[in-house]
Amino acid sequence: MERTFIKDLRGKIDQTVKLQGWLQTLRDQKKIQFLILRDPTGLVQVAHWKPNDEVLAEKIAALGAETALTITGKVIDNPVVKLNQLEVQLESLAVENQAESPLPFDPFAETLPALDYRLDWRYMDLRRQYNNLLFQVQTTMEMAMREYWMKHDFIEIHSPKLMGTPSESGAELFSLDYFDRKAYLAQSPQFYKQMAMAAGFERIFEIGPVFRADPSFTARHMTEFTGVDLEISWIDSHEDVMAFEENWLQYVYSRVKELHGEVIKETFDVDLVIPRVPFPRIPMREAVDILKSRGYVIPADKKGDIDPGGEREIASYVKEKYDHDFVFLTDWPIGVRPFYHMRLEGNETLTRSFDLIANGLEITTGAQREHRPDVLAKQALEKGLHIEPIQYYIDFFRFGCPPHGGFGLGLSRLLMVMLNLPNIREAVYIFRGPTRLNP
Repeated sequence: MERTFIKDLRGKIDQTVKLQGWLQTLRDQKKIQFLILRDPTGLVQVAHWKPNDEVLAEKIAALGAETALTITGKVIDNPVVKLNQLEVQLESLAVENQAESPLPFDPFAETLPALDYRLDWRYMDLRRQYNNLLFQVQTTMEMAMREYWMKHDFIEIHSPKLMGTPSESGAELFSLDYFDRKAYLAQSPQFYKQMAMAAGFERIFEIGPVFRADPSFTARHMTEFTGVDLEISWIDSHEDVMAFEENWLQYVYSRVKELHGEVIKETFDVDLVIPRVPFPRIPMREAVDILKSRGYVIPADKKGDIDPGGEREIASYVKEKYDHDFVFLTDWPIGVRPFYHMRLEGNETLTRSFDLIANGLEITTGAQREHRPDVLAKQALEKGLHIEPIQYYIDFFRFGCPPHGGFGLGLSRLLMVMLNLPNIREAVYIFRGPTRLNP
């Protein structure tokens, strides 16, 4: 007999079905036992009349919560049952895996343990419908991203994560022994995205792991995360990249709302808003003036950058003025941007770059890249870099390369913003941070 999912039981009235799932609750009464069975699609009440099979009744009485079961039974339309107005009358039951007792915690209790404890038992925490839906939404997000890219003639690449030289800069790198030399875990696919532009691929994307040796313990940082990267050729400025991203994100939000909007509202209390395009754009110099006018003091060590509090304050300003949840901060100073960002024509102290702030959280960094090898080498030296370790990268641009640009986006940060989650640790399947390598 093929398995039936709980969501499909309404179409199986008066039929015998096979269900497989977890025992969420057992109510063992004098003459009848009620088992609440859960699978990824929902809950159903299973009834067993004790006098019909006392041996089976004893077996059921010994079951612990979260035991994995296969059952067969007849589906009955029963309006008295609060759960779906359905009931399955038990015919047989097989224990696939008996859950030990007590559980580390009850994932369906009204009050849950602290997040850090739940991360120790992540597979238990993920059994909650809240988390199941979260990753359904993430799946739809990635599907929609790829749909949009495919409609616009993109090619998918998978760049190496083991590198012989640091990517971008020497900061925040994990190093490891690689035979008789040292290797590094890639903190970005940046160089290889640009190599694809030199190869004539013109439009590429990648969804893959990114590693940052960042000792931060904030609600928005991880040491390993999934990066979403894109690069496009034949652009005139970073404006072309921003225009592509905002239309892409609008499509992603539309698809998520289409498939999950109602259940997101019910589960996360979020009425998903499809963002209008174009998104507001604010040059960084103007953003700094806005913060000063609102009495916000940027920490002195930022020197051309803004801190998370400043991002939230700018987001409040944009919400008040434009009624928008997204804003591009553009034209960043060269001191806080990598050497490969192209400089603004007429003002060599600024770059053709941007960050995208969503609901007060930075989710994207992007730019037009410098594609002229002589200028690249000059800018690298200005940043205090040695040319030899990055010569292979500069060589990408020696034999004809179009003007190009792109961006990198954190998948979990986008999910965090979309579902209004308080901590990025809830938006990732398994979290990695400075003190967490398990499970």
